Amino acid sequence: MTPRVSVVVPVYNEGEAIVRCLERMLREMLLPAEVLIVHDMPEDTTVPYAEQIARQDPRVRAVLNTYGRGPANAIRFGVDAAQAPVVVVTMADGCDDPRQIDELARLVDRGVVVAAASRYMPGGQQVGGPRLKRMMSRWAGRSLYTFARVGTRDATNSFKAYDTAFVREVGIESRTGFEIGLELTAKATRLRLPVAEIPTIWLDRPLGESHFDLGRFLPGYLRWYFFAYGRRLSREKLAVGTVAAAVPAPRDPQDNSTEYEKTA
Repeated sequence: MTPRVSVVVPVYNEGEAIVRCLERMLREMLLPAEVLIVHDMPEDTTVPYAEQIARQDPRVRAVLNTYGRGPANAIRFGVDAAQAPVVVVTMADGCDDPRQIDELARLVDRGVVVAAASRYMPGGQQVGGPRLKRMMSRWAGRSLYTFARVGTRDATNSFKAYDTAFVREVGIESRTGFEIGLELTAKATRLRLPVAEIPTIWLDRPLGESHFDLGRFLPGYLRWYFFAYGRRLSREKLAVGTVAAAVPAPRDPQDNSTEYEKTA
């Protein structure tokens, strides 16, 4: 059966913790779906557990990212590997609510190009997480919603659904971290394409350590934050700036580190 939604999950040494995340996800999704567990290296500790689940449920696929290491490249690779017309990006840490994957995908089915799970709209909530990061993301979300009219009060949240054709058309230029959600929201805004949101309750990861490093990722967030305020762009003008970035970054065979390690 052809999937209606491709769920992209970038991972880095999640180990056995991925089992609980996948079990919840597979239990809650009702739409025909595929789940892509995107890892940077064959020896990633997530792989054997993901492959074990894949043997029991054909919706799951462990795929090796060849675009370069780090979460941004893993998401880029997952989008290009997706078979469905809708892509949902979610994290492997259990913070996102898998019950909302179908709801986000259906919004894209109805015509929006970006559907965001929003912590900061009425009915949404963020429980836990670093205080500074929480304050900054809330401020960025409110200001972008009010002044740039981006269509969501939580533009920085990674938990979003996208029209696959839209993402492939505008391209993904981010290479550092998790700012892809903001980048694609900003691009949709500049193209005057529809963005929608639903409330979500985000819970801080119950196991393991976060790989998010605010200092390293902040420049990328700021770039797309200010980009969202520009005038309307045509698809042709937007494409001019993404052609060079569409070529996958080569992997240095001598570099055995990962962006996750560098930012941990």
